[in-house]
Amino acid sequence: MAPSRDDDLVSSHQTVADKPTVYLLDTFPPEAIEHARTLFNIIQPQDEEFQNWRENARALLIRSSYFTAEDVASCPNLIAIGKHGVGIDKIDQNSCAERGIKILNTPGANARDVAELVVALSLSVARGIRSITTRQLSKPVPKETCKGLTLYQKTVGIIGMGNIGRTVAEIFRGGFQTDIIAYDAYMPEDIWTHIPHTRASSIDEVITRADILSVHVPLTKETRDMISYEKICMMKPDAILINAARGGIVNEQDLTRALSEGRLWGAGLDCHEQEPPSFEKYGQLWENLNVISTPHIGAATSRAQLASATAAIDNLHQYLASL
Repeated sequence: MAPSRDDDLVSSHQTVADKPTVYLLDTFPPEAIEHARTLFNIIQPQDEEFQNWRENARALLIRSSYFTAEDVASCPNLIAIGKHGVGIDKIDQNSCAERGIKILNTPGANARDVAELVVALSLSVARGIRSITTRQLSKPVPKETCKGLTLYQKTVGIIGMGNIGRTVAEIFRGGFQTDIIAYDAYMPEDIWTHIPHTRASSIDEVITRADILSVHVPLTKETRDMISYEKICMMKPDAILINAARGGIVNEQDLTRALSEGRLWGAGLDCHEQEPPSFEKYGQLWENLNVISTPHIGAATSRAQLASATAAIDNLHQYLASL
């Protein structure tokens, strides 16, 4: 939340010495930087003091940088990391846990933005938008050669019932009157009481019933290659697969094979094992014009970027103030 006028008044009486010093490893939106200045003495990469961040930092703000075990070991005074966004897979969590370093991410801050991209990818794949626009570049495309799917009253399967999965369900249920079937191994049974849905007892139950399958789980040892060739073959042949979670959850070679065999209508991918994705790696996958790939842009909106940055700053401030 942006600071109020009262916050500004209080912060104007604070000296640099009164505020915790926080090092920013990445670029944050200007509005977020101004908010951070009311709470912290911030040091950015362009500042002279930044060169000694490893030795001096007690707190960091990270947006997209990797933070490895070696980085953790080189920061003897570090106690907390504020992470812009929900994903913390670029941070060595085990090393942080061993040192008692708190990682404060921002779940929910970008949920609406990612969910809207899921819907956009679903619609674009369903209506063959990439195929039509690609063919149109070389010659006119008669509408009689175009075919698509209607999403109205179809079944949307969601794996992962967190903030993003819930928002995807809300949009599809409210806007398309879809049936919702969802699975989550960890969420309590009494969530989503406001959304009519079926709580599946297994991933396979979701996969076999879904017309649109949308994945919303973190990348872990358990979820890597969760959507394999075997799982894809269980899907309906005119189903659509959406991954706006993390690269590696969908086995990309298996997806390429399944699509070449006509086992799916298409796929929308905002996450890839290589980011940003390149033609050299994904050329074979992209030969199928019912595949749409985007370079992890789910949160690439001005609203989401500011909300996530502000939440990371506020979470870090609240944690440091509690010590």
